[in-house]
Amino acid sequence: MKRKKIYDEIEQMFGLVPTMFKLIPDNTLELEWNLFKKLQIEDGAINAKNRELIGLSIAAVTKCRYCTYFHAEMAKLNGATEQELEEAVHFAKATAGWSAYVNGMQLDYNEFTKEIDSACDHVRSLHLQD
Repeated sequence: MKRKKIYDEIEQMFGLVPTMFKLIPDNTLELEWNLFKKLQIEDGAINAKNRELIGLSIAAVTKCRYCTYFHAEMAKLNGATEQELEEAVHFAKATAGWSAYVNGMQLDYNEFTKEIDSACDHVRSLHLQD
């Protein structure tokens, strides 16, 4: 696909061609655009709002202000509330914190997975009783 045709498709979708697409070399533009559409635009197993909340969480942890802005705005465009945005970011913060802690403390991984499996089995048994 020629650059002009890809740009026409991008402009039809967004009303403009964002600079990030203009910087992609000719030999990978079609691949990158198709991947972007597949992951960011098209329906998948995870609905668009939740995908964008996941993206926001990742962006918060990686501290990419471009990605943070993009995923927050896309999440809102797909119906996310301010409370959902805050919860996604708070969840990312908690996950990153626990990751730093358990890795830093060098917990035994096999023991950790055994404990998590046991906890999940316990929760499942409680739900079966309901």
